Amino acid sequence: MAAITMSGLTKVYPNGVRALNALDLDIVDGEFFALLGPSGCGKTTLLRTIAGLEVSSGGTIHIGDTDVTGMPPGRRDVAMVFQDYALFPHMNVRDNIAYPLRIKKVDRRTRHGKATETAGGLGLAELLERRPAQLSGGQQQRVALARAMAYTPQVFLLDEPLSNLDARLRLEARTFLKRLQRDLGVTTVFVTHDQAEALALADRIAVMQGGRIRQVGTPVEVFRRPANTFVAGFIGSTPMNLIPATVRDAGVEVAGTILPMPEIAEGLTEPGETVTYAVRPEYLDYSPAERAGALSGVVVVVENLGSSSLVSLDLPGDVGTVQVVVAEGEEPAPGDRGWVAPRPGRALLYRDDELVAAPVPAQPTGANR
Repeated sequence: MAAITMSGLTKVYPNGVRALNALDLDIVDGEFFALLGPSGCGKTTLLRTIAGLEVSSGGTIHIGDTDVTGMPPGRRDVAMVFQDYALFPHMNVRDNIAYPLRIKKVDRRTRHGKATETAGGLGLAELLERRPAQLSGGQQQRVALARAMAYTPQVFLLDEPLSNLDARLRLEARTFLKRLQRDLGVTTVFVTHDQAEALALADRIAVMQGGRIRQVGTPVEVFRRPANTFVAGFIGSTPMNLIPATVRDAGVEVAGTILPMPEIAEGLTEPGETVTYAVRPEYLDYSPAERAGALSGVVVVVENLGSSSLVSLDLPGDVGTVQVVVAEGEEPAPGDRGWVAPRPGRALLYRDDELVAAPVPAQPTGANR
């Protein structure tokens, strides 16, 4: 196992595209770390640069105490699982798993024994003679992971390893992958564009945009306290409501209604400032009857989410639309007027796209990740 430290890491392609822009990032020894962001944000380039498959244009990468910036991939002691699994179609499962050991000149008997042992731990013992075309997507994923495990690297690098699976298999594989990484304790970096996947799996997440890291934090931190409006709008199964507002003496004015000043921003704003009032749809309460201190709007869309519904209301003026999650059986109909109010302690405030927030209290020494 080993920590990964990147300093000033930059990648500029010959066509002038700056895929990575002077990134500084520390990944802790044994951590399950996610690189999350939209397509084209640089997350896969960053993973490939750690692996040595892309050559950086500037900066350094250390794995443990070793500067690997100029090292070829084979000397970095990392194992990578690709999005398409990259299994050899002419080899059976045993030979696919054993292939990295074959490259390291491990004798045939030893490498086959290691492959059989690793396959058994991943439920592949009865599939050793099959070829990839005879396997399901989930089985192919486990073979790719077994191949990486058999190599016993310092670092696992996973490039969207679950993206080719159907919805049910993804959930099963997600649970399996988290348990596997916890049991092995190997430093693991994985790329995903799926927020739910990152929130469920990672110890910490780096949210990327345009070759930059916009926030690094635990899943709880990036979900509850996004550092900027980009992260606020990107993280979560339903985007955070970002509503134009004005600071007043009594609180924050939104669409003519005074809402309480978010606790984290108290004392950090001045009356008359233009800000963005932010609250997740899950943290709004809906009422079909008028209530004090609530925003009023007209229901325009109701989306069934199964055990709940996502309701969109148009607010008056040019404020736009606000969304709220409503429990099953309590959803309104399009055209109804409704009132929404934020739950205490759940609203945030942004100024110039950055979170207005008092310092977070220090964590007790020895707190779990």
